[in-house]
Amino acid sequence: MGTKNSLKKYRSKRNFTTTGEPAGRKEGKGRQPIFVIHKHDASSLHYDFRLEIDGVLVSWTVPKGPSTDPREKRLAIMTEDHPLEYADFEGVIPENEYGGGTVLIWDRGNYRNLMNEGDERRSMSQALDQGLLTVWLEGQKLRGGYALTRTTYRSKKDWLLIKMKDEEADARRNPVSTQPKSVKTERTIKEIATEKISAD
Repeated sequence: MGTKNSLKKYRSKRNFTTTGEPAGRKEGKGRQPIFVIHKHDASSLHYDFRLEIDGVLVSWTVPKGPSTDPREKRLAIMTEDHPLEYADFEGVIPENEYGGGTVLIWDRGNYRNLMNEGDERRSMSQALDQGLLTVWLEGQKLRGGYALTRTTYRSKKDWLLIKMKDEEADARRNPVSTQPKSVKTERTIKEIATEKISAD
């Protein structure tokens, strides 16, 4: 996970002549790394949390979506890495393609690695290998510190996404339900799906 070579699994699952998803060629050097959260209405509605690490988007599926309440521990299941271009992808994936369904850019922005600011500094790839990431998000809907913690060393797939206790924490907010629209186009999942059907 977390290298451009890790896109092999992503590419093997897709036919790029039928899906509008990007194959991946973009480099991300010389700027602050990005994060993106996709809302994905596939066989079930879920959210895909993605962090740019070593030239790709390392990705987790979060069934209930992110929370702004530090008391909430949200299951995050690691999936295959995605290309950086996927941060701009919004649209409908054909039903016969892997992960078919409607994809919306729910939030995005830059982030910084909080584990690289203390005495024992760790890069994102080192933190990923060790199973604990702490990042500060600068999104349009989510801001502040978030921790991703691997729950067991037997499986690298199962993690928890937790809001850290800071000035951006707010147990009263529920952005998943109150802010459903795309930060890119201000469309809803239904509007994106309907426009695709109309275009066909």
